[in-house]
Amino acid sequence: MTSARTGSVSASTVPRLALSKTEAADALGVSIDFLEQHVLHELRIVRRGRRRLIPLAELQRWIDNNAHRTLGDL
Repeated sequence: MTSARTGSVSASTVPRLALSKTEAADALGVSIDFLEQHVLHELRIVRRGRRRLIPLAELQRWIDNNAHRTLGDL
């Protein structure tokens, strides 16, 4: 939705393409320490200045690559 006065788009209507480290950890259900130690080194991350953004597609790729079937699923 566009505001007539500012021309900006409401944040709630724009789909997220990337997350901060804290948001990514929350999305995976892990701590930031776990994310840093076990996940981040396997992801392509967008770096701009001090900002680090983790694309949602990278998180989904990591999940897909690390998902394993249990013996009951065979």
